[in-house]
Amino acid sequence: MDGRHWRDTVAAAQSGDRQALDDLVAGWLPLVYNIVGRALNGHADVDDVVQETMLRAVGNLGSLRDPDSFRSWLVAIAMRQIRERARRGSADPLPRNTPGGSADFAELTVLRLQLEGQRREVVEAARWLDDEDRRLLSLWWLEVAGELTRRELAQALDISRQHAAVRVQRTKGRLETARGIVRALDGACPELRELTARWDGRPDSVWRKRLARHLRGCGYCGEAPESLVPAERLLLGIALVPVPAGFTLSLALGGRTAAAAGAAGSAGWSAKALGALTKPAVVLAAGATIVAGGAYVAVRPPDHRPHPAVTPTATSTAVPPPVTRPPSRPPSPPASPTPSAGLYGTVVDAVDRAPDPDIPPAALPHRPETGVTSTGGAHAVMNHRGDRVTLRGKGYVLVRWQISPQYRAGSLVMPAWTGLAGRLFHVASGGGRRMDDALGTDPAVTGMGNPAVGYAVLPPGTQQMWQNEYFYLDGTVTLTQNERGADYGLSVFPSTWDAAEKDITSGPAQGARRYGLVRDTGTDSAPVPQYVTRATPPDTSTVAQRSRV
Repeated sequence: MDGRHWRDTVAAAQSGDRQALDDLVAGWLPLVYNIVGRALNGHADVDDVVQETMLRAVGNLGSLRDPDSFRSWLVAIAMRQIRERARRGSADPLPRNTPGGSADFAELTVLRLQLEGQRREVVEAARWLDDEDRRLLSLWWLEVAGELTRRELAQALDISRQHAAVRVQRTKGRLETARGIVRALDGACPELRELTARWDGRPDSVWRKRLARHLRGCGYCGEAPESLVPAERLLLGIALVPVPAGFTLSLALGGRTAAAAGAAGSAGWSAKALGALTKPAVVLAAGATIVAGGAYVAVRPPDHRPHPAVTPTATSTAVPPPVTRPPSRPPSPPASPTPSAGLYGTVVDAVDRAPDPDIPPAALPHRPETGVTSTGGAHAVMNHRGDRVTLRGKGYVLVRWQISPQYRAGSLVMPAWTGLAGRLFHVASGGGRRMDDALGTDPAVTGMGNPAVGYAVLPPGTQQMWQNEYFYLDGTVTLTQNERGADYGLSVFPSTWDAAEKDITSGPAQGARRYGLVRDTGTDSAPVPQYVTRATPPDTSTVAQRSRV
């Protein structure tokens, strides 16, 4: 969402509105986390730099003269903190694959967003960039995704737009070289295997030069440039990496537990954090809510254990699937019954067949849009049962799916739309793939799971979701995450017709597995989503698959 939509929220927060401050922290933390995480490539200092950025933003919010410039101001703070961290000399790379260690940010992006093919390659190529190029990439990536403007990118780096354009071109060139290295290392060149026999597996500038020199002179590793999709096309549509669960707790308490913070007294970083964010701070029992300066996070109850990050095995399969192919889906009836009177709600989503991946979609009708606001901010990440977001306005909404059978497979309990006032349509599906598409050459390995870990299984009659699902709202509705069986997450954020149209018209030529699908008819006969109701039931998982709206 463009920063100007936050003018009223910023102004309210500057006036002392705790809820407005909450919205700012919740809405913009994912953006800061992705900038810092990608610039530092998952270094152990990422959490500290993100925390320092948010603390400085909250502590200096009153000095911001123009609320419309909040986004560029926040990004500039993040980049200053990244540069300050570099000046402090904490530049040792984060050890990879060590006991208790974290994955680097490239690996985290691939795993959390389930990237494949050239999209995976371009993300992993970032590991081979120098620190300065990675910092620029962290901003350019968001510029391509529509999260930043070129002016904001230049301001964050404290350079002119012309200089920014030159630097972007240079970084893109080095990124393309790194993409070639990633692809070659995945290949079977015997000379390359011999060359890398003494390599410890950690990317650095010395080995980048050696491998690039090999690529230039190797007929086996060389590949025609036209076979590589430009990086900007591949980065388009990739979501922000969700902020890790519990991160806001670390933000509020300076990386310590409530008990440790209490014992710290007035000394240490924790006291500094509480002093800046908390006037006053309220820390409730574990499993309740932590409030700091109006920003809160609802943490999991004590009996809700996090999913263990273990290597999946066949024994972790919750629902035994076929070994050679994904579970079969019910026969495909027509996607939508014919409306009897053209009334809103007559047509409801139904099971449908995957379209031909190489056929572009029909034209997407352009409905009136004045903008949608979200209680979850610019990007609401809903990873746990009970997470919800209320949307208001007239415009487009993007719901991005992430299914994680490696954590827990089995029957998937669908999210529900409740309290609908007005109209809600399911207008398009995109993201370059349906979630049941094969992720590689093995048709049994899909976005819904694989034989080794099991599959997420949809309720009978439920329409197969795509990576990106677009909806049109004219009114108010609440979307609730109902995870009970299979593990999944949703990213929800206001969108636009332009973004939806660009997404669904990107096909295999742009690195996607398939073109998107238009569902909207432009009239009230367009389909409404399943699991939607005007009621507000206490248990949203009880909403019927085909409700009356």
